[in-house]
Amino acid sequence: MGLISGLLGNAGNISEVDARKKLAGVILETETIDLAFKLVRDLIIFTDKRIIVINKQGVTGKKTTYHSLPYKSVSRFLVETTGHFDLDAELKIFISSANEPAITLQFTNDKHIFAIQQALALAVL
Repeated sequence: MGLISGLLGNAGNISEVDARKKLAGVILETETIDLAFKLVRDLIIFTDKRIIVINKQGVTGKKTTYHSLPYKSVSRFLVETTGHFDLDAELKIFISSANEPAITLQFTNDKHIFAIQQALALAVL
């Protein structure tokens, strides 16, 4: 059990076993998966070393982008909750002194946004 999962318990939508299968060839054997969330077709996975975002592209979802951000590269992050007219929660992760976010993810509700914010805060701060 990693540091983040120790804080949050077994939070997440997908199990470590399922996440590890989806990360075959990407994740190191020594890396521990702390949290894993499914976002429609995409995944955001927090390990003990980095954040991995899996982005399925195209109609079939066969083309896949694996975006890996080591925690030491994250300079700041922004969490936006849902509102009355804006029904999507949003997470933006910035690296170094970049003005634009390296990663922007949208969630259909606030259900996991606070767990993700806590995981990022724990890993980055």
